[in-house]
Amino acid sequence: MAKHRLPSYFISHGGGPWPWMKPQLKGAYDELEASLQAVPRQLGQTPKAALVISGHWEEPEFTVMAAPRPPMVYDYADFPAHTYEITYPAPGSPALADQVQTLIKAAGMPARLDLQRGFDHGTFVPLFAIYPEAQVPVLQLSLKSSYDPAEHLALGRALAPLRDEGVLIIGSGLSYHNVRAFGPSGRAASKDFDHWLQSAVVDSSPAERSRHLLDWASAPAARMAHPREDHLLPLMVAVGAAESESAQCVYHEADFFGNLTVSSFMFGEGRVPS
Repeated sequence: MAKHRLPSYFISHGGGPWPWMKPQLKGAYDELEASLQAVPRQLGQTPKAALVISGHWEEPEFTVMAAPRPPMVYDYADFPAHTYEITYPAPGSPALADQVQTLIKAAGMPARLDLQRGFDHGTFVPLFAIYPEAQVPVLQLSLKSSYDPAEHLALGRALAPLRDEGVLIIGSGLSYHNVRAFGPSGRAASKDFDHWLQSAVVDSSPAERSRHLLDWASAPAARMAHPREDHLLPLMVAVGAAESESAQCVYHEADFFGNLTVSSFMFGEGRVPS
């Protein structure tokens, strides 16, 4: 099978270590899990590696995980004891980390390597659903703590050549992320923001899409949906990596946990059935 340019993704990764809590969650994540399990079919090939920009890691400058065997980061609280013993044994890729750093610097942005950083749940949770055998090398790339949308779009542009080399770029966040209104009180805001997001991301031209995302804070219910934009900025990176290409919504749920509207998107030519 001939290889092709891989799409990039923005995925809503859910909350906490949900794949290891299915009995307690009673099917609450079934639709999200099915969307993640569909990713290998959409790609049509096994990636050389996965590069994940997680909403759970930010640094003063873009920072690349460079450990050959990344440890685990259990960045959640008050979950069952067994969820603090989870392992996701995917190898890292120091050589790819060097390449990522070089691409970012060549685009005029500072970047550094981190030899200690491990997988946080924005990475190991969705990757477990996508590649449960942990056979694909995985590395993370931090957000920049300035939270500038333009910088994160530019980061995606810098990373775009990796798609031609078989690297899967995933922005991992949540299209609605207000932990103080994660329930009935978030219903209206999540619906309103998602309606804007669908229009801005899927229904707009690629050029319009980038302009809309730069001004995301003016969207309906924007700051109710994202009091802090850490879980939205991975979208900017995924868009920047495929900025001139089309977008598809590959996951949409209007009753996530019974109340919330959430979505995930693919950018570029994946193999999604019509």
